[in-house]
Amino acid sequence: MLDFIYYPVSFILWCWHKVFGFVFGEANAFSWVLAIIFLTFTVRGIMFKPFVNQVRSMKKMQDFAPEMKKIQKKYANDRQRQAMEMQKLQKEHGVNPLGSCLPMLLQIPVFIGLNHVLRMFTINPYGGPKTENYFFDQAGVESYVHAKLFGTNLGDAIYTGVDMVSGGNAETGFHWGVAPVAIPLMIVASIATHLTARHSVQRQNPESATPQTAMMNKLTMYIFPLGVLIFGALFPIGLLIYWLANNGWTLMQQRLVYTKIDKEEEARKAAEKEKRSNLGPKPGQKPTAPRPGQKPVQQKKNKPSSGGQVKKAGSPHGFAQTGSSAAEKKDANDATAESSTNGSKENGADVPGLISDSTKKSGRKRR
Repeated sequence: MLDFIYYPVSFILWCWHKVFGFVFGEANAFSWVLAIIFLTFTVRGIMFKPFVNQVRSMKKMQDFAPEMKKIQKKYANDRQRQAMEMQKLQKEHGVNPLGSCLPMLLQIPVFIGLNHVLRMFTINPYGGPKTENYFFDQAGVESYVHAKLFGTNLGDAIYTGVDMVSGGNAETGFHWGVAPVAIPLMIVASIATHLTARHSVQRQNPESATPQTAMMNKLTMYIFPLGVLIFGALFPIGLLIYWLANNGWTLMQQRLVYTKIDKEEEARKAAEKEKRSNLGPKPGQKPTAPRPGQKPVQQKKNKPSSGGQVKKAGSPHGFAQTGSSAAEKKDANDATAESSTNGSKENGADVPGLISDSTKKSGRKRR
C-alpha cells in the first residue's frame, strides 16, 4: 500500500550500497552502515531548503509574538475572529505556518519506509525464504543478512515481538546478544535527540512563550529522548543507525543555519544604524535646519510681466524687477533712476509710469 514510499527509499539505499560495496565489499557491514548514513544525508539534503524556510518562519513568528498575544487576548471569546486575525497577521509578515512543519512531516515517511525496507530483508510476509526486497535482488538480501557488525546482524533487535516486528515467522522474545551493540547506539541516539531539541528551544524568544509551547519543549527535550532510549530495544540495528545519523545531521545543520541567520541579522542592524547616522549632520558640520524661533525665509512668487518686470503694490515706480541675478536687478534700477532724472529735467514733464499717484494729485492742486 505504501510502495510509493518503499521503492524510493530502497532505491537510494541500493545506490549508496553499490558505491560503498565497490570500496569495502558488498557483504561488509560497514558498506551497509555507510549506505544507511548516506541515505539519511541524501534525504536531509533534499529537505535543507525547507528547513531554512522553517527557521526563518519561526524567527518571524517570534518577532511578532507580542502582537499575536494581543490578538489572543482581544478575541479570547471569539475563536473564529481570533483565527482570522492571526491569519491576517501572518500574511502581513509573510509567514506560512505550514512551512515550519514541512521538514518534520517529510521525515515521517522516510522513517516508516526505511523501517519497513530494513525489516523486509529478514521477513517474508508470504512465508518461505527471502528472495528479494524491492530494488534488492536475492544477492543483495543475502549480503545484508550475513553482514555482521561486531558479531551482530544489522537486522536484529534486542526484542522481537510477533505482531510488531516478526510478522509471525521469526523467533520472538529478547535477544541479549544484540545488546552490546544496540544499547550504546540507543544511549547515543537518545543524547543526540535531547541536544537537538535543547539547541532548538534555546533559540526561542521568551516573549513568545505560551503554556502550549512550554509543554512541547518538555516533550521534545525529555520525553522523546526517553522514548528513544526505551523503545529503541524494538528497533533493528540499522534503524538505530539511521536515527543517530538523522539527529547528528540535524544538530550540525541547526548550528550552521542559526549562525548564518544571526550574521544576516547583525548585518541588517548594522546597515540600518549606518543609514540613520548618514541622515544626521556629520561631526563638526553646522546644522542646516532653521534655529529655534527663527522663521524660514519665504520668497514671494509674482507673475512676471513683459520685459522681466512685475507689478508691485507700494512701489514708487509701480514695477519691480524679477531678474534671476543681482547684477541685472542693479542695472534695471540704475536705468529707471536715470530715466526719472532725465524726465524731470525736460520741462518738468511727467514720465509715464514713473511718477507716483500722490505726486500727480499735488500737481493738480497747484494749478
